[in-house]
Amino acid sequence: MSGLALLLLILGLGIVAWGTARAKASRFVPVGGQRAHSRPNYHGWYVALWAAVPALIFLVVWSSVAPGLVMGTVLDTPAAAALPAPGMERSAILAEVRGLADGTVAAAFNPVSNTLAPAYKAASTRYAIIGTLAAVLLAFAGGAWAFTRLTPDFRARTRVERVVMGALLIASLIAILTTLGIVASLLFESLRFFAKVNPLEFLFGLTWSPQTAIRADQVGSSGAFGAVPLFWGTIFIGAIIAMIVAIPLGLMSAIYLTQYAKPTTRKWMKPILEILAGVPTVVYGYFAALTIAPALRTFAVSIGITSASSESALAAGLVMGVMIIPFVSSMADDSIAAVPQSMRDGSLAMGATTSETIRKVLVPAALPGVVGGVLLAVSRAIGETMIVVMAAGLAANLTLNPFASVTTVTTQIVQLLTGDQEFDSAKTLAAFALGLVLFLVTLALNIVALRVVKKYREAYE
Repeated sequence: MSGLALLLLILGLGIVAWGTARAKASRFVPVGGQRAHSRPNYHGWYVALWAAVPALIFLVVWSSVAPGLVMGTVLDTPAAAALPAPGMERSAILAEVRGLADGTVAAAFNPVSNTLAPAYKAASTRYAIIGTLAAVLLAFAGGAWAFTRLTPDFRARTRVERVVMGALLIASLIAILTTLGIVASLLFESLRFFAKVNPLEFLFGLTWSPQTAIRADQVGSSGAFGAVPLFWGTIFIGAIIAMIVAIPLGLMSAIYLTQYAKPTTRKWMKPILEILAGVPTVVYGYFAALTIAPALRTFAVSIGITSASSESALAAGLVMGVMIIPFVSSMADDSIAAVPQSMRDGSLAMGATTSETIRKVLVPAALPGVVGGVLLAVSRAIGETMIVVMAAGLAANLTLNPFASVTTVTTQIVQLLTGDQEFDSAKTLAAFALGLVLFLVTLALNIVALRVVKKYREAYE
């Protein structure tokens, strides 16, 4: 029986257990004038959990143990004596045996594989049957034991809610532990990098050329790991050019939708605007590389800038700014809408025009929320990769020319970790150091943004 079929079987047994227990609980007669402690649904879920969860846990454990048992059985057969000593050749033969047994390999190169394949298939079938029977028996045993405990005063609701709370706690711990694992891996690999390269050179150096630091005697002496051009490219594209586009357009669109647009217009315009946030970044990258970048180069040449590149910071920044307009617009929209109506009415009653009310009352009052949205948009922009790769290029230039090719931290991380790389070299470890810096900057921006938004919400909710 396949894994999916067995999973469906266990879930089916759980559903049967739920229905049976619920039917029994619905026939409970009040004792001493008191109703049953828990509703029939809770009794049903209690028995269903006992029928399904232990069996599913067993299947997870068995799926990790069974392959070793199967391989051990195959290696105990007389035909396994023809296998070579443990090593790459032996592993290749055993991989062929598994492929022949499960049908993913049509023919084997080694004759020993054809000899061992029937034994592997027979052992797999035997252990699959054992696992299936054990899981089904465990499901029946768990369900039957839970079914015998059902009484009118049985606290099924309490036990089911404890299970749900435990599942929620485990989900929360998984998220926390995943974050801790990411931070730990970045720190560990970054420390290995800083053991090879001076941190001051990395943080304040002006030359980024990791491909020249290949030999061990070159690392630390060539000055190839100065990340300032990468930091500047990230700020130039994501925090300057993109924000020059996103902040005015996002704020003005929010003002129009909240103050001037009719309800019907707002109903259609707001979802259309937010569609921009759902467009894949690779689509933006194609648009920037095939449409915006050539048009900007043509424009630059027409005004006398002969050094303009077909891959420019301006092309990537403009398209990135369009991409993050919904982040600024949504936060500004919510912030302006949350300003008390009494403030707007009071301004209009004093004789101020609508535009004056917006400029002098609504926007200043909503400014904390707007700033929070801008910071969140900046953190989204500096982590963008595809648009920069396709439109801004890979050259680490420290320049103020928006028509020149620049690169960012995320782009260099992709370039350093792409292809066959040695993870003991400073060139590859530099990607983790860059990732650590980007993580810290993004974390700081998110913390500041959330604190600003929290302060705003406390003021008006």
